[in-house]
This record gives sequence, structure tokens and C-alpha cells, in this order.
Amino acid sequence: MSSAHKPQKKTVNFGVAWEGLFGYVQAVQVKDTIHVSGQLSHDEAGGLVAPAALDEAGRPADFGQMEAQIRQTYRNAIALLAQFGATLDDVVEETLYVLDVDAAFAAGAAVRKEVYGTAQPQCASNLIGVSRLAFPAQLVEITFRAVLADPLP
Repeated sequence: MSSAHKPQKKTVNFGVAWEGLFGYVQAVQVKDTIHVSGQLSHDEAGGLVAPAALDEAGRPADFGQMEAQIRQTYRNAIALLAQFGATLDDVVEETLYVLDVDAAFAAGAAVRKEVYGTAQPQCASNLIGVSRLAFPAQLVEITFRAVLADPLP
């Protein structure tokens, strides 16, 4: 495909190690749409915030850190969206991938209402239970799609 036919893209990263190791960007904008890769509860240095305690087999022993992980994950998404001039108000869809659906439903409901600032956030939402995420102490990963009023040219 010639460069004349490729869509113009704007990308952003956090600069954490796994971006280069796995080979991806944290978010990409094409025209009016921002696609945010799966976010997790890391800090600026790439350390996991509120890691789950692990059992002898290296699996999460409990899900008590779910709310804290979800909260930090939204903070990271908000920071990424801001680099495109977007906010959670521009989000049209989110997908939560979680190790425990019941724990995520309870914790996520409160956090989502808080971060979106409404009892019924105006975006489509999916809550999907999975058997494993990227890091052993990780309980949640969230992807986002946002649409802007002013697209890239």
C-alpha cells in the first residue's frame, strides 16, 4: 500500500518496557476515532499499582485489590485520552477483561459511575471473564474506543 493510501495516524505511549517488548502503542487515533490498547493499573515507572497477592501457584489468591486496580486503570486511560484532547465523555465503548466477574462487577460499578460522573455512563460496556492477563498480579485490563468531534485531516 502506498503512503498516499495509508490513513494518517497519531500514536502515544507511556514509555513502559512492555510497549517495546510486545511491540505496540498504547493508543492510536485514525480520523475521529481513538483506539486505546488494554490498560492496566501501572504507575509512571511501569510498576503494578495494588498488585493481587499470589498463591503458591503464582495465581491471584484473592480479588480484594480489584477496585484499586480498576481506579488506576481509568487514571491511565484518562491520561492517554488527554493527549488526544479527549476525555471519558468521548468514550463510546469500553471492554473490561477481568479474572473474577463478580468482584469486577461490584468494584467496577462504583468506580465507573464515579469516573464518568454519572449513574449511567453513556458508553457501551463489556465485562468479560478471562483465565489470565499479562502479569500474574493483574486482575483487570480495560480497552477503550473514543470518538472526537474534530477528526485528524
